[in-house]
Amino acid sequence: MFRRKTLLVMMCLVIVVGLIAACSSNSSNSSSKNATSSNGSSNTSGQTDAADKIVDIEVWNGNTGFKAVEKGSPMYNFLAELLGVGFISPYVEWNGGTDYLNALNARIAAGEMPNVFLPYNGNEAELARNGAIADLTDLLPLYAPKLWELIPEEVWNIVKANDPTGQGRIYWVPGIKSYEKTTGLIRKDWLDALGLEMPTTQEEYVNVLRAFKEQDPNGNGVADEIPTGGRENARWMDHLFNQYGIAMVEGFPDWDIYDGELTFSAVSSNMKDALAFIAQLYKEGLMDQETFLNDKATWDGKIDSNLVGNYFHWGQGAYEHLEKLELGSGVKAEITVLPVIEAPGYEGKGFITTKQLGNPEWVVSAQQDEEHLIASLKFLNEIADESKWYDIYMGVEGMHHEVVDGKKVKLPEDKSTQQNSVSPFYQWGSMEFQEQMLLDSASEENKWRYDQSVQNMKELQQYVKVIAGDGLPSSIYDGYPDIKNNTLWYEYATKIIIGTYSIDKFDEFVEKWYKSGGNVVTERAREWYAKVK
Repeated sequence: MFRRKTLLVMMCLVIVVGLIAACSSNSSNSSSKNATSSNGSSNTSGQTDAADKIVDIEVWNGNTGFKAVEKGSPMYNFLAELLGVGFISPYVEWNGGTDYLNALNARIAAGEMPNVFLPYNGNEAELARNGAIADLTDLLPLYAPKLWELIPEEVWNIVKANDPTGQGRIYWVPGIKSYEKTTGLIRKDWLDALGLEMPTTQEEYVNVLRAFKEQDPNGNGVADEIPTGGRENARWMDHLFNQYGIAMVEGFPDWDIYDGELTFSAVSSNMKDALAFIAQLYKEGLMDQETFLNDKATWDGKIDSNLVGNYFHWGQGAYEHLEKLELGSGVKAEITVLPVIEAPGYEGKGFITTKQLGNPEWVVSAQQDEEHLIASLKFLNEIADESKWYDIYMGVEGMHHEVVDGKKVKLPEDKSTQQNSVSPFYQWGSMEFQEQMLLDSASEENKWRYDQSVQNMKELQQYVKVIAGDGLPSSIYDGYPDIKNNTLWYEYATKIIIGTYSIDKFDEFVEKWYKSGGNVVTERAREWYAKVK
């Protein structure tokens, strides 16, 4: 036993020394990589040399419009005290991930990789193969033990099995999903205003959309209602697909069992039927005619302007839209879960897609010196400390929350003044913890909004199914970037829905998809599934 422990320590030292040797020549181009003065914070990760020193790191994660975090700013000071690490995060627009990925790739190409960042669209695989991100296998137990213990061993084993280098190593920190967050949502107050019941069948659903379009449910005397819709590239309209039993995550087709075999849902017969239905909605004007022009900000703006009757998003996030609806239109709306609709011929087969193994959430640059490498690992360790999640969620006093009668109460979202932060509770937290956070942050005046969010979060779980492609590695797409990026799918789905192509062109799409590499990708996916099922 002693010899095994000694060997492990020696291996870890070799890895750290190797990283130092490889990276010490890379001088930092960012002020975020310069250490600052001590604040006397304690070190909980086993380091002793820099225990009293705040080291700044640059962190990139999702930002939907909040202000950057700069050195010395309120959020920087707050997180430095809470985490013992200097958190610097420039403003990088998310926009559904598109703008973020473009900006990240530009920084990586320039040799200015952030210390810690959210990988996206499978780019972590190439970064790992190129040695650009750190091998975390032996570093996490030493420098981020809280994170190492938070994520179950079986999840780490899947990450190792999906190592793109084939060596069974860990290059990214995964999310874990104990519950599903996304769902179709509908304006229950609009249903009530028109005397309509909650739809459950497709016929009932279409009749509700027609009523939303024609009967002025928002009561402004103008025919401006948008019954339903989504975003560009058929994103965030999963509620129109899930009634056909289609595996889909936020608009990205995924892998599940069709005709007895693991198959990409975009090329299934289910998808053909779904596209035919959605094209009919578009043709009849029951779907936003600007769907394929909408980015996140535009689509959210329509929802928050009291125009949209039905959409797909986070059930637990309803309180944000409810707040904006009340502030902008004076409406105390009711947003509730839309049941998975029963489509003809697919009764009982519809579901909301979920995965228990979340996407890669964090990677660590290998292009940094020892001091910043250890600070990066300390950052991951501290945000994995569940005792700190509530404070992270509530944010900076006066910016994100105020204290009322000794209780922290969330302030209304204001992206013009509020700085961005991190959200480990979304990446690793339980539904029970999320419920506690939501209710604890409510005031007497706005509790009704948070109650709806909690109810939605709980109600949608009855429609959830874990798909067969849960844990499928992105390496199956190696050599086929267009298939990985859904290039062909976006083209045909868009043109079929808006009527440029007839539904008969779907068969041409399937044929092209397989010929352009789909055969190879499918073979790889099925080989993986045969090993894990």
